[in-house]
Amino acid sequence: MTAGSRGPGSCRGRPRLSPGSGGLSAVMQDPTPERAEESRAAASAEGGEAFSLQRVFEEVQGSSQLSAAPAEPPAVTVVAVERYLAQTPPAAPPQYWYDVTLADGARWHRCHLAPRLNGLVQRARLRAGTRLRLTRCSYRYDERRLNRGFLCLEGLERAGGTAAATAGTPPGGHRPLQPLRGDNRHYLPLWNNEDPYGDVWVPDRPPVQVDVDVSKLTNLGHLEMTWRSRVHFHPLLVRILHKSRLRYYGKPEKKMDMPYQAYFEVADGSGMMSMVLWNSLCPEWYHSMKVGTVLLLAKYAIKSSYPFKTHPTPGDSQMKRFATIEICLNVRDPPTEISIIPEEMVKPEWGLPEVKYRFITRSELDDLPHNHSCDVIGLVTFVGRAERARKREHSEDFWLYRWAHAIDGTSDQPFILELFATSQPDVFEHIHPMTYLVCTQMRVMTENPSRTVYLTTSNESQIFITGWHKGQPYTKDAKVKNFIQWTKSQSEADQIKKTVIGGYYPFPRPPDSFLKYCKNNEVESVLKPIGEIGKQIEELHYREHKRIAVQGIISAIRYISCSNAAEEAPGGELVQKDTSQSLGSPSVSKEDCVDKGKNEEVKSFLGPPCTPGEHQHQALLSKGSSAKRKTTRRVRRDAEHLDEYQHGPSVQDKNGQAVSDSLQFCTDQEEMSNIAETEETGRTCDSWQSDLWAQVKDKLMNYFHHSKIFPESIPCKFDYAHKDLLMQQYNLHAAVHQPIEARTDKNINEFKSTNGLGYYEVTVLGINHDIAIDVAFLPLFCPDNPHLFQLEDIQNDTLLSCMSCISTCQQNNASSGRLHDTFPLSDEIVKAAKELDGKHVICILDMCHLGDDKVEVFLSKIYKTVEPGVLDPV
Repeated sequence: MTAGSRGPGSCRGRPRLSPGSGGLSAVMQDPTPERAEESRAAASAEGGEAFSLQRVFEEVQGSSQLSAAPAEPPAVTVVAVERYLAQTPPAAPPQYWYDVTLADGARWHRCHLAPRLNGLVQRARLRAGTRLRLTRCSYRYDERRLNRGFLCLEGLERAGGTAAATAGTPPGGHRPLQPLRGDNRHYLPLWNNEDPYGDVWVPDRPPVQVDVDVSKLTNLGHLEMTWRSRVHFHPLLVRILHKSRLRYYGKPEKKMDMPYQAYFEVADGSGMMSMVLWNSLCPEWYHSMKVGTVLLLAKYAIKSSYPFKTHPTPGDSQMKRFATIEICLNVRDPPTEISIIPEEMVKPEWGLPEVKYRFITRSELDDLPHNHSCDVIGLVTFVGRAERARKREHSEDFWLYRWAHAIDGTSDQPFILELFATSQPDVFEHIHPMTYLVCTQMRVMTENPSRTVYLTTSNESQIFITGWHKGQPYTKDAKVKNFIQWTKSQSEADQIKKTVIGGYYPFPRPPDSFLKYCKNNEVESVLKPIGEIGKQIEELHYREHKRIAVQGIISAIRYISCSNAAEEAPGGELVQKDTSQSLGSPSVSKEDCVDKGKNEEVKSFLGPPCTPGEHQHQALLSKGSSAKRKTTRRVRRDAEHLDEYQHGPSVQDKNGQAVSDSLQFCTDQEEMSNIAETEETGRTCDSWQSDLWAQVKDKLMNYFHHSKIFPESIPCKFDYAHKDLLMQQYNLHAAVHQPIEARTDKNINEFKSTNGLGYYEVTVLGINHDIAIDVAFLPLFCPDNPHLFQLEDIQNDTLLSCMSCISTCQQNNASSGRLHDTFPLSDEIVKAAKELDGKHVICILDMCHLGDDKVEVFLSKIYKTVEPGVLDPV
């Protein structure tokens, strides 16, 4: 569901790859002479650095300190970054180590990343496909084993160029590999613990021909009555009705090869009971045990049920549940015998129940109670980016989730779906608009801060998309058949117009009052000092989403059009291009810290930190003074570039007139600048500032600049022809580098945005007038899909609703060629801002780390403090 940007900008210097920990260099030869020759040729083309890692390996081993800094650091490509449990004291929270597979053009080498450099992976600065130079390495022997050691990466710099073709996926013959350090026998997925990862996880096992002797079978009901008096049990014949996500319970002090478990609900003619798959049986059988699968079990164990586990809601409410005991499938003591019975061999006389579901339609959803369990099917119209949520504060464990919308034709409202990873990564990562999505065992969420009902996954949820439906039991359900009939009556061209993918999705919205936001927590425990924002951002991990509350004063608002943002960003990007991967001070902006050479290629991950004194006041002063001078020019320029940004040069309005012809609203109206530049209002046509801000802005102790938005922040129109690129953009970075031929040259900035006009920069001054932060407010509106973003959720928030409504009007006017009907910073917005002038408010901020040094901070809600202890919405 990214360790924050340790500094929005970097001072001059080569950004060094600093936080890391070392690893082993297990040299992996190419599998065939032909590929080896190709690799050598490619390496020669890259600069003759073939076998460079081998030379480093030999240099380090020959050093008296088993450590060396190569005089000519070799350039290599990161092929894979893999994570596993670190050895830490028993009382400490779980921590993780990383092994990095590198390619030098001839061979693959597996190394360990020094733990002090772990932040580079956690913030996606070091990832598969990155080009690096090795500036320092060491070699470490395993003192408990003979002739075993590994190369440890101690210092890294970012190298120029793109990933080489030789840096493709390592040969399958070398996997599965065990981690280089410790006693771990397997790797974990890179970004969460719930998904299976690696070749150790066996794909579907084919059913086998088994002779079932019914006379030797027992049933679940008989087991429940007799289990205490028996040690050995007769075989069981059951059908799987429900399946949970995987649970990883590894701890450093527990010496287990595969510390996994998975729950299933199985049934026969007598009722339903829980079944637990333990440890090494999980990678062997988890993929093969599907809902609907018939199992023949022998040599299993029975024990009392774990009292705190979750239970699915059975599709058949009349089915008896045996809840006091559970079936345990173990690799030993005793070693369970498992057989999968082909469905065509299943006989009616065995009395096995069919899988039943609880499908609902969207028209039925609003009448269901909170926490009601149901199944849904729909056509996906929106899927958000994959994000992560920390399981516990200061933990390195995360939940992985994303939001989606789906329609089923029974309502003009979509299903809003919160989809946590369900141990089905091949499905989760391939959800895209226009696919048919089935979600089972979803929970209805009515008691949520937003007034909008949504559904969330449970521990037993399963998700399926187009390509995965064949053979699933739900295909026989009546409501599924009705949905398929509805889709046949729909125009694909009409539906695809409504589709959106990725971007910032502020749901659920904060509640109407701050006391509701606090829930049962003390206000003091919820509010964060504004001076700690830098620390909060520093601690973010890649794609981690976090919502915080700070007190402040709304002091300035600036409208930033997308054409301006593109002009300020090199290469026409939506935002200023990162010129550094600095992990320095978070309180300094790129503009303040990078000198005239900011477009120079930055070669290193970590540069010298910027000091708090090298900042910000001058930049802010110049921003305020230049806004008025640039007003008329900027508005005219916005008009000229808006059409090209949104539609291309030849788009026409409904009347056939070229839109660009209707956007010259400032060229003949120079007198507008006199109104826009009125000194006493502190306002231009695209900015406003309070009197208090004018007095304190050059006397601040700290000023955080986090109003930049990035391509990953903006929802964009879905393009089916480029769905693979879009899915890759909004999924998490892969652990293993994807071959370059599998990708496209199209840039994410070339896709049409749903929010093409601009956004607002809002300056929040701390209540002690010594610290300030710039944050962004992104008005979200999709004219083709008005139900995508719930604008009504901010209607009681005067300032934000004004900015949203004005932007919505701009969208409509731009599409009809009447942009001049709407002012970027309208009288309504200025009036709403003045009502808050000098008053203490509580701002709810949504933060998300997007990788490298990209951190978005969006203003989500404003609460007004009427008097001490009384908190009301604005």
